[in-house]
Amino acid sequence: MLTDYHVHLRPDERPSEPEQYFTGANAERYRAAATARGISELGVSEHIHRFSQALDVWQHPFWRYSAVDDLDAYCAFVREQTDLRLGIEADFVPGREDRLAELLDARDWDYVIGSVHFLADRGVDAEYSETGSNFDVWQGADSADAVWKRYFETLAEAARSGLYDLLAHPDLVKVWGGARPVPERDPRFFYEPAIEAIAETGIVVEVSTAGLRKPVGEIYPARAFLEMVADAGNPVALSSDAHRPEHLGHGYAEALELLHEVGIRELTVFEGRRRRSVPIEDGDRELAHRHGDVPPPAVGPDGRPGSL
Repeated sequence: MLTDYHVHLRPDERPSEPEQYFTGANAERYRAAATARGISELGVSEHIHRFSQALDVWQHPFWRYSAVDDLDAYCAFVREQTDLRLGIEADFVPGREDRLAELLDARDWDYVIGSVHFLADRGVDAEYSETGSNFDVWQGADSADAVWKRYFETLAEAARSGLYDLLAHPDLVKVWGGARPVPERDPRFFYEPAIEAIAETGIVVEVSTAGLRKPVGEIYPARAFLEMVADAGNPVALSSDAHRPEHLGHGYAEALELLHEVGIRELTVFEGRRRRSVPIEDGDRELAHRHGDVPPPAVGPDGRPGSL
């Protein structure tokens, strides 16, 4: 069984209104693209910063800029108008765990994805300059070592928080590749605090092909990180972090080969915040190779011909 739980129905670019993208027709557009790629288990997990209720958790300028949707309307749409699993991608904000727990516990998720996009108020993967300010963590950073150390320590906090069912793109800090400083020492030195927390908690780790679409050009996480996850015995989930239908299943053949090489033979599926493992069959790998480059259906979010 192939899965994709880290999926966004709305692109990040504006203009982007919920009335355009949170529709049955747009959900079916994603479902059709997933089916074409052999993906049978599909979930949606919009960024928490899109929703006005998230401002009760954090008042970062980028969140204030982005928080225009209603979280309960989103949940109702997914439950009532689609057959998708209902998830949310919720940034870990140290010191705001109680507020985030209150927001999450009030709603009926199939799974909650934890991610680290910010170190304090600085962005790891973007400048978040829509607000008129540059929040790039690399601006004025002491060193690559300092940024990487802090990132993986924060990921460890997220794992131990108990807020999440799985951790997204666990080595996101590498996203820029050579366009930002990279530590010279063995990256496993930086991974260790996060791996220790992951092993302690048993949390699911996401294997994401999104990095193949980014400057780094690599799957998240790196092979060395995934080997440490496998050694710890933690379960994994497979996702693409799709922001458009054509992203669904992208790079799955490569991801499944990597999983096979490090000895991982199962994927995790979710329902009602409960998880179970399903085997990766030879047929799944063959399916990913066969359908990996199938183009998405040529329909827009309203169901009419044309694509975004």
